[in-house]
Amino acid sequence: MPGKTAYIVGTFDTKEAELLFVRDLIAKTGLNVVTVDLSTSSGFSNSKADISATEVASMHPSGVDAVFTGDRGTSVAAMADAFKIFLLQRTDLSGVIGFGGSGGTSLISSAFQALPIGIPKVIVSTMASGNIAPYVGTSDICMMYSITDISGLNPILEQVLSNAAHALSGMIRDHYTPEQSEEPVIGMTMFGVTTICVEAVKSHLEPAHKCLVFHATGTGGQTLEKLVYNGMLSGVIDVTTTEVADHLMGGILSAGEGRLDSFAKANIPYVGSCGAIDMVNFGAPSTIPDKYEGRLFYKHNPQVTLMRTTAEENMEMGKWIGRKLNQFGSAARFIIPLHGFSALDAKGQAFYDPDADTAFISALEDTLTNQNVELVKLPCHINDPKFSQALANHYKELSEANE
Repeated sequence: MPGKTAYIVGTFDTKEAELLFVRDLIAKTGLNVVTVDLSTSSGFSNSKADISATEVASMHPSGVDAVFTGDRGTSVAAMADAFKIFLLQRTDLSGVIGFGGSGGTSLISSAFQALPIGIPKVIVSTMASGNIAPYVGTSDICMMYSITDISGLNPILEQVLSNAAHALSGMIRDHYTPEQSEEPVIGMTMFGVTTICVEAVKSHLEPAHKCLVFHATGTGGQTLEKLVYNGMLSGVIDVTTTEVADHLMGGILSAGEGRLDSFAKANIPYVGSCGAIDMVNFGAPSTIPDKYEGRLFYKHNPQVTLMRTTAEENMEMGKWIGRKLNQFGSAARFIIPLHGFSALDAKGQAFYDPDADTAFISALEDTLTNQNVELVKLPCHINDPKFSQALANHYKELSEANE
């Protein structure tokens, strides 16, 4: 099919038969195919791939010698770096498929994650029935469990590989390109305990804006940051910064040290708040670190336990967010609800603690020195209608000024 090319990638020194099997299946659908060898065995050179491992390895900043080290661990890591550079430079790539065990999946997945959202990406892996978060990250990778080890063709593996190959072919052949929205697209962060606020903000902005809501579960925040970095959003209303609490206190829903970095660099309207920073997320009670024994907990469900943050922890978050806001190069607003940061942080609720909230506010005020960022304090709870209206109004003001 003219102009549509599928890339089939993997280690030809151990998986050549399987890779060629998938190649032939995809070629029969009429797509162009390119096979790429990612072998890290320095002595392997009899590959039937269109692109040799040496050619891929040459993309590494330190050259092929950095890849073919003779040590499997360093070789795989270096080949992954080289492959990412290689893949991002391909101008004819319409979709990509690869497979492997833990090493092979790790090798190809980081490069797949770097591709733009919307380009079809399929991985068949022995690791797909476990924790796939490290392999998928914030991308739209489709992972399929191989059932058997990928160590020679057999009827079961052939069926799985056939399904994967035809899935990729279908995604490429019938690729959907959505129409560009005429309305500005806004990214928003939400948690269960800030849902009332976020839904109300949406109602104030739609239909003049399209609102994309991201669940602040670590990957949600990372995905929002990635979309901003890729220039796919017109603005951000970051109501729920709870992932900062998990990052600093060791919770399970951290978005990492890079939270807020994309917003700081992007010249788009940003309105932030402190939604749900009164809590840190852990799993079942048995998973909570011993150092937090005796703290105030709330059982959200059997798999999620919430821990109330202390005044000291809130001070740490206030300083952390303040330092991030100091990096903003364009106008932004950070809006604080003085009467509570979440549904649990309201008078009469389990996490109501005005002194802890005040500690956050004071630390943020003391740290924030950036004249581009306006700090606004409002005498209401985060889920009050007045607060959601204020968030929408401040966003509109920034948006109009930015235009």
